[in-house]
Amino acid sequence: MKLKKLLGEQIKRLRKNRNLTQEQLAEMIEIAPRNLSRIEVGESFVTAETLEKLLLALNVTAEELFAYEHLREEKELLADIYTYLDLIKNNKYQLEKVYRAIKFVKENS
Repeated sequence: MKLKKLLGEQIKRLRKNRNLTQEQLAEMIEIAPRNLSRIEVGESFVTAETLEKLLLALNVTAEELFAYEHLREEKELLADIYTYLDLIKNNKYQLEKVYRAIKFVKENS
């Protein structure tokens, strides 16, 4: 995925998590709603000034805004999970921790 698209998806996810409409967030960061829409779909990129306003409005750090691990394709995520499991397959303590984490996620979803 391209950076503009990843950033747009992240902004949209964070906006929705905060129960903000595009119009509300656009007003907070002082841009037109259509411009925010273009950013969210990856057609446009943010300026440095808009980026600063987004960080404040969404109450996130730059590191959080640019963390895209969760946006990867399912196949990529599974491949990484299998790689990590292979690395710890001989460590019972770590495997038990992973098992408990997976069980917790499954039971609470």
